[in-house]
Amino acid sequence: MQQNVLRARVEVDLPWFSMAGMLLGAFVGMFSETSLNIAVPQLVNAFHTSTATIQWLITGYMLVIGIIMPLTGIISKWFSTRQVVSFALIAFILGSVISATAPNFAIVLTGRMIQGIGTGLILPMMFATAMLIFPPQKLGAVNGMLALVIMFAPAIGPTLTGIILGVSSWRWIFWIFAIILAIALILTLAGLKNVNELTKPHVDVLSICESIIGFSGLVAGASLAGEQGWGSPLVIASLIIGVIVLILYTRRQLRLEHPVLNLRVMKNEQFALGVAVVMLDFGIILSAMFLLPQFIQNAMLLPVAMTGMVMLPGGIVNAITSGVAGRSYEQFGAKRLAVLGFIIAFIGVLILIMAPASAPVWLVILAHVIMMIGAPMAMSPSQTSALSALQGPEAGDGSTIMNTLQQVVGALATAIATSCLGFGIATGHGSVAAKAANGVHVGLYFTLALIVIAFVLSFFLSGKPAEEGHDITPDDFK
Repeated sequence: MQQNVLRARVEVDLPWFSMAGMLLGAFVGMFSETSLNIAVPQLVNAFHTSTATIQWLITGYMLVIGIIMPLTGIISKWFSTRQVVSFALIAFILGSVISATAPNFAIVLTGRMIQGIGTGLILPMMFATAMLIFPPQKLGAVNGMLALVIMFAPAIGPTLTGIILGVSSWRWIFWIFAIILAIALILTLAGLKNVNELTKPHVDVLSICESIIGFSGLVAGASLAGEQGWGSPLVIASLIIGVIVLILYTRRQLRLEHPVLNLRVMKNEQFALGVAVVMLDFGIILSAMFLLPQFIQNAMLLPVAMTGMVMLPGGIVNAITSGVAGRSYEQFGAKRLAVLGFIIAFIGVLILIMAPASAPVWLVILAHVIMMIGAPMAMSPSQTSALSALQGPEAGDGSTIMNTLQQVVGALATAIATSCLGFGIATGHGSVAAKAANGVHVGLYFTLALIVIAFVLSFFLSGKPAEEGHDITPDDFK
């Protein structure tokens, strides 16, 4: 996350109470990344539109997060901690209420993208604040708790959403967001201290505009391809504009003395390699998490509440494996864990591809659990390996780049998986359920391709644990 905004440690009497509002906000933000996956069929029926259109609620949300995250460093130098976090929570609440009361899809999407502003601000501020208010000797445990919140939220998202949809309307997903976030806002106003230093530096407006246009062009092109096809002039134009503007953005960041994103750290080969593996891994998880509910509901024809329960074991295993893999890095290094993780993930996805619409529930659960052992096993060690390759303030820059690209790549992977899903359904044969199964299988071939690429790259990761690298401390982010 964006951490290079920090200064000397600030004494806070009740640090966890001070963090409570941000913890709740971050939980809802990450919960929101996967919660709507299971609601896609209901939203398709509610708005009489296609899956490719509805997936904008997921990709648009992640795109906004990816655009906002790198701006948090500048924003936190112009506004106090409490102002930034309060604004983020209010934006999230407002977006949730707009989506909950929306009369049509366009308004739901508008609210959804406003929610992305809130998450994009809260996540970096949570990590940055924790680095300031907790003593150095407790930062390991603190970061472990923050990581648990971030991993547990998306893991249980489909299950809780399935329960909500089983007893009520999809609108209650957003109402529950608003209620929890209102509590978070009260806790923030009551306990959060202002810990960031206001220096009010120059804001490079052109960089911000290039970032928005470039990332939006890529995601919009991939998303539109699900409906209009990859040969559509609009899709091609969006992708070309996105690529050209991002090239200009990259050149500008490399030339600026104080860039919005310090892309110079990408010259570090081990960091760049680690980022590539993490991006692919995140794409694997997000694409599979989008496709699996479609298989369970539209191919296996299970009710929505049951869909959430089918996905619960894999979600729990995901959270547990993430914690275990993080601790195992010191002993085994990144290469071994990543290589093994992608082999396991390959097996899990392959089982899902081979599963017909009539597959038993236990087989789908088993395949999901296997995949959720493999992908998280590779994720945390690859992240640690990448950041350990950087020193001093560069570690904060690297964290910002990694988390920004995660959201953008997640949006792209979901959009491409949706396009593959639509193609598979259109070219499928037999019953509606059989066509749905074929669509998911085609989408999972994309996931499988990401696994193969990540597997090859993982062999080039450093096999040495962080003891020979750089031990990151709060002093690095002053």
